[in-house]
Amino acid sequence: MKKLKFLLIGFLLVPALFLSSCDRGVDIDPENPIATPAFTLMKDYMIANELDIDNIISGPGGTVKFVTGAPAEADLAAFLAKYYILDIRSGDAFTAGHIEGAKNIAFSDILTEAASASKQILVVCYTGQTACYGVSLLRLYGYDTAQALKWGMSGWNPETAGPWNTNIGNIAENNTNWTFSSPPANNVYNDPTVQSISADGGEILQQRVEDAVANGFKTASNTDVLASPANYFVNNYFSEPDFMGFGHISNAFRIKEDLLLKTDGYKALDSDASAQMVSYCYTGQTSAVLTAWLQVLGYDAYSITFGVNGMYHSSSQWTSNQWGVDSVPKNLPLVR
Repeated sequence: MKKLKFLLIGFLLVPALFLSSCDRGVDIDPENPIATPAFTLMKDYMIANELDIDNIISGPGGTVKFVTGAPAEADLAAFLAKYYILDIRSGDAFTAGHIEGAKNIAFSDILTEAASASKQILVVCYTGQTACYGVSLLRLYGYDTAQALKWGMSGWNPETAGPWNTNIGNIAENNTNWTFSSPPANNVYNDPTVQSISADGGEILQQRVEDAVANGFKTASNTDVLASPANYFVNNYFSEPDFMGFGHISNAFRIKEDLLLKTDGYKALDSDASAQMVSYCYTGQTSAVLTAWLQVLGYDAYSITFGVNGMYHSSSQWTSNQWGVDSVPKNLPLVR
């Protein structure tokens, strides 16, 4: 496992540094007194180290996706040998049934525990959503092959499938705030404001990731967003055919392929903190990855839980990732 190595600034932080604005990085060139914004320092570091959202989703060289499904029973031994499994569910849920060899930890300890991993990290939760949020942060922290168990423990065994079984629904069907219209035109917004006194992009990123872990998974309810979509900046993380085929929340943007730091495509996202940003996908798992990345960048970002499975499960548009149809729990063993 590799971990980012961040330079310590220690004694290099002269008192003048603390007098600079807290939302700016520090320019250490005495001939250029204008400070570089902390966001820009972090952004440049992330681009240079391949930490754009496409790399976080697909892994190094596009070879290690952020999720992996529960294995076939014949492949279970190899699966268990491959992963260092971190189960972030409650102690009671873990005791009731968990994967052999898994270690039960609090989400807040995920970075600390990752440092002890001797194998590829696999994060496990109830539905895969919180685990995906954690995996995004782990990848930003340097654990670039970390993965989440797709569908969480719901996909492992029918006994642990309750969290997904009870959260599919059709609240979008015939809802006046669900539409099949084209998305609104994208605007161009300012960069988010990132608070830091550091002049090192890697250090800024490290602290942002640690803060995001401490603050926990940021989620929004599909009921709340559908009831008042004008109160949110909504981003539908779908392909264009599915955006139109499934329909979408009224006034939702479709910012996906261009949502990159290296192309400035992220500027289509509203950086105004007064508008809560919500993203959604098919299952809430990809949007969890995206939301963690956006939180680190400085956006007030949230993931709509359970994605379109929770809003329009009966849609005829499904070809994959439909819980209970093409995606059902395996019948793998539970340790009690």
